Amino acid sequence: MAEMDLVAEFPQPAGAARWAEVMARFAARLGAQGRRVVLVTSGGTKVPLEARPVRFLDNFSSGRRGATSAEAFLAAGYGVLFLYRARSAFPFAHRFPPQTWLSALRPSGPAHSGLLSLEAEENALPGFAAALQSYQEAVAASTFMAVEFTTLADYLHLLQAAAQALNPLGSTAMFYLAAAVSDFYVPVSEMPEHKIQSSGGLLQITMKMVPKMLSPLVKDWAPKAFIISFKLETDPSIVINRARNALEIYQHQVVVANILESRQSCVVIVTKDSETKLLLSEEEVGKGIEIEEKIVDNLRSRHTAFICEKN
Repeated sequence: MAEMDLVAEFPQPAGAARWAEVMARFAARLGAQGRRVVLVTSGGTKVPLEARPVRFLDNFSSGRRGATSAEAFLAAGYGVLFLYRARSAFPFAHRFPPQTWLSALRPSGPAHSGLLSLEAEENALPGFAAALQSYQEAVAASTFMAVEFTTLADYLHLLQAAAQALNPLGSTAMFYLAAAVSDFYVPVSEMPEHKIQSSGGLLQITMKMVPKMLSPLVKDWAPKAFIISFKLETDPSIVINRARNALEIYQHQVVVANILESRQSCVVIVTKDSETKLLLSEEEVGKGIEIEEKIVDNLRSRHTAFICEKN
């Protein structure tokens, strides 16, 4: 889809231009340091059904894969631009939902000079201190930046802006497209202005197919980058063929193929000439190892080979 078509079909969200500048500075600074930079997209996209939206179409994505992968990329030395759905899983925080730390943390005494001290039993929040330290180190080093989206339009515009920010980095840029992007949408011109009334009886909605942004990303926005897409299916008999079809159509480097029920323990890394299955053993699960650690380790090696080939 051409840039003008994107603007016409999906109105630019407020603040998109400002975020484009911020992302460009982030990528340029890390690129000048010689650091690889990865864009991790994460979570699902909301599709409004009304111009003044009360009702939306959504999907089940929690953003856990993107958040966990962002942590692994930071540990591997990448700069991470994290484009995520508002209120979805966030790196280092997603393992500690509010109901966990609300009951575990307690004030250690009265506040002094505006400072509040908190304490908790170590076994009440296992891993909390390490996660907090890792997050704060990434922020202090300016190797992590988070950018929120909510709707499909938000995501598409911010994806384009992020791609343009990373494009100057060439082969050292990686795109890890883990967000669950809506396949259908209601054009603004066809939305009712106000809330759809239930008193109207049966509701019929005609939706358009969302243009596949992978095509302009590969061809125009960041043609020298290392690009990974994801293919989630419920039918194991078709997932590899669907992954290979995507590689043939879009001409990018990798598809991570996975099945809904086993996505947290098994994936297949598919390239034009290979299939590599990554599995978690029961022992690894018991040790708290996550499949995203294996995915990122595999992709890091492939990215290194890709950079060497391009250079």
